[in-house]
Amino acid sequence: MKWESSLVEHLQWSDTITNRESKEQLARMIAMRVQEGEIIGAGSGSTVYLALLAIAERIRTENLHVTVIPASMEISMECVRLGIPQTTLWMCRPDWTFDGADEVDPDHNLIKGRGGALFKEKLLICSSNRTFILVDESKQVSFLGSRFPVPIEVFPMALPYVEREVLTMGALRTELRLAKGKDGPVITENGNLILDAWFGNIHSSLEKEIKSITGVVENGLFMGYDVEVMVAK
Repeated sequence: MKWESSLVEHLQWSDTITNRESKEQLARMIAMRVQEGEIIGAGSGSTVYLALLAIAERIRTENLHVTVIPASMEISMECVRLGIPQTTLWMCRPDWTFDGADEVDPDHNLIKGRGGALFKEKLLICSSNRTFILVDESKQVSFLGSRFPVPIEVFPMALPYVEREVLTMGALRTELRLAKGKDGPVITENGNLILDAWFGNIHSSLEKEIKSITGVVENGLFMGYDVEVMVAK
């Protein structure tokens, strides 16, 4: 029995999508990689949303059978709206994953997590045989941290301790990420807080060093991961 509700059916992406034409180009490119019977990890963000639209069109016109493992609630709800079957990492391992990024350096190191889904995004990438990172030229940087801070997902009671440790590691400043559309801080889907940390120098071991702090659930550095970066021109 289905709910007599049309809330999910009428969902729209909540923000204006910047560089939409470039992102739609990437969406079409990744949708063409989808093959019959695959299980695909889907990250979060506007580029992933547009890619789902393109994948749903292929499912509709070609009668493809594809299953998605979503990294966030909004992507999961979008799959429901589009009629794309879903599963979980309890049940399946992705054949491949696609996601966006906030920054990409020349060595394909990444900063991710502006959408707050960094933990599940990293878990999907680690679980996949192959990962595609979809970005436009604005996301390419000479060095990480040049435009965005490093997001750190923190267990709430550990926030003061984690902040102290991150500053000791060389962070120039930190800031608790506040929500838009609600009072107070951003609450992740895991019930945690996001601490944004600005670093003047992001070295190769910083991801692991931040992760080692008691109270840190995950951070938005993706250093040395085996990813394929697709750039829209």
